Amino acid sequence: MKTDTMRNGFSMITAIFVIVIMATVGAFVMNLSGKIVKTTTAQFQHEQAILYAKSYTEFAVMAVTAHDRSADCVETITGNIGTPSNGNGYSIRTHIAYIGPIAEIEKCGNPSGTGVRQLSTTVTDTATPLTIIIDAYVDYKDPDNTTLWRTVHRRTVQKI
Repeated sequence: MKTDTMRNGFSMITAIFVIVIMATVGAFVMNLSGKIVKTTTAQFQHEQAILYAKSYTEFAVMAVTAHDRSADCVETITGNIGTPSNGNGYSIRTHIAYIGPIAEIEKCGNPSGTGVRQLSTTVTDTATPLTIIIDAYVDYKDPDNTTLWRTVHRRTVQKI
């Protein structure tokens, strides 16, 4: 009779030990799963911002080539996707600077106070093509810290 009671007591201790081990493993799995979700979300937002920067760079090239530069030049392109202030979107700023023969960009004028640099070089060779420098900035809020803004920058030099 004494051995049956000792076996039952040992079985209870073993069951409690197994339950504690399983709870620890479960907590570890849940913690790891949460970290993976946060990392995946942050990586998705960053990759999405890179794609938006590339897209707005291509849009800027199209806008410059389609624009009549006899009166003025395209200097900035801005846009919002979603609602960036709530942390559910992206804010895009694109700045365009011109380099080339002075006759090509004389209508672009001086900086308009928007932080845009208008670069010009005096080129005597008229065969030198007009070149633009495109700086695309994509801002988005960090998913873990909604007061922290992340910025992706892409610079492109393109002959027109």
